[in-house]
Order: sequence, then structure tokens, then C-alpha cells
Amino acid sequence: MNSKSQASIIASSVGKLLRDNFGKGPGSIYVSISKGFVTMYLQNFLAPMERILLNQKNNLKIQETRDLLMRELIPEIKWILTSELNSGVKTILYDWELEKKSGIIFAEMEPIFNEAEEEVLDYPAKEKLHGEINRFTEKAQKTPMHLISYKLNERTIISKREQILVLIEKELIKSGFSEQLRLSKRKLEKSLINIDYIESVLKQEIQDVFVDWDFAEDAGYVVFILKTTK
Repeated sequence: MNSKSQASIIASSVGKLLRDNFGKGPGSIYVSISKGFVTMYLQNFLAPMERILLNQKNNLKIQETRDLLMRELIPEIKWILTSELNSGVKTILYDWELEKKSGIIFAEMEPIFNEAEEEVLDYPAKEKLHGEINRFTEKAQKTPMHLISYKLNERTIISKREQILVLIEKELIKSGFSEQLRLSKRKLEKSLINIDYIESVLKQEIQDVFVDWDFAEDAGYVVFILKTTK
């Protein structure tokens, strides 16, 4: 089965799962399968009750509720990906842009990239983008020990930063405050990203930015969704 057919099946299955559990599914899901990563970009995804909370400026409550639901859904999403792609799932992460009614669910699959695959997913502005990622990561926590990024398609760049957690963050995680830490870090990191600079080096407008962390592996991810060029 080709990747387009796989992407269609994954979009349909994940869309139904979200609809059954949130009461409303995304208006659209754009699935990208590129070597070691799968991204699912959701648009027009906001349930009626969430719309009320959003109007009341209660964004945090929406994120907390979604996080609770996603913990239950991640095993099912893993099963969908494993069954369809015949590959193990290393991690599944997600993030939301509530005001834009958009979101991302993404997975890092096994096995990891080989050198030839990395070259296919390279892009001209990588060095400058890495400079900006290092800058805001250092400001929020510390400079990554290792940083990689790939342009999965014309609209999606994903980056992975390793060994970025500082001691106080590790202690909060050990003490059971990972949820509070995640919510705070999402807001902080997004506020530090220089969008104008990134758009200038990529020569493409950014539609959405998403962040999430695998605390167990001390890894942070940033996903840039770019606007289509005319």
C-alpha cells in the first residue's frame, strides 16, 4: 500500500477516534508519513463546550481536559499507526492552537533515520533555523546537547532537541508536576520564538507552531506548519 493510501486510512481512523471521544472531530486532518515521523495536522477542531470555555478565556481548562483525554487515546493511536505502517512507535506527542482551532498529533517511529534518508529531508535554511531554535531553547531552559530537524514535506518542519531539561524541571517531573510543567512550557516557548526571523530565512510564512516534550527521554519537539506557497 502506498503512503497516500496509508495516510488516508490513518486520517479516517484518527478522525473517528477523536470524534467519538471529543464529541466533534476535526474538520480536516492532513497526514504526512515521512520515514521516521508521522504528523497529523488538525484544522477546525473545537468542541461546542470548548468554544464556550474559549470565549470565557479559560484556555487552560481546555488544555487540561484535552490532556486527560489524550492520555486515554494515545494507546489507540499507537495501535492505528503500528497496524497501518508495520512499525513500532517510539513516542506520540501533541499540541493545540485553540484560537486557530488547530492542533498536531505526531509520532516518532522506529527505526530511526539512516544517513541517506536524512539527506532527502534536508533543507537550505537548516543552519539558520537551528540557530534560532538553540537561542529560544537556551532562554527557556538550556542549549540542546543535540539538535536535528527535517522538512517532511513542503509545509512541515519538525525538530527534536535532546537533553534540554534543567534540574528544577527534572525535580518537578519526579515530584508529579509534569502536567503543570508541560502547560507552562508550551506558553513560554511559543512566546520566545522569533517568527518573523524564521519566516525570513525559510522564505515562507508560518501558519502554526506546536511544541511538546518527551520528559522521560529529556527531549523536546517543535513542529512548524508553513503556509502553502502560491
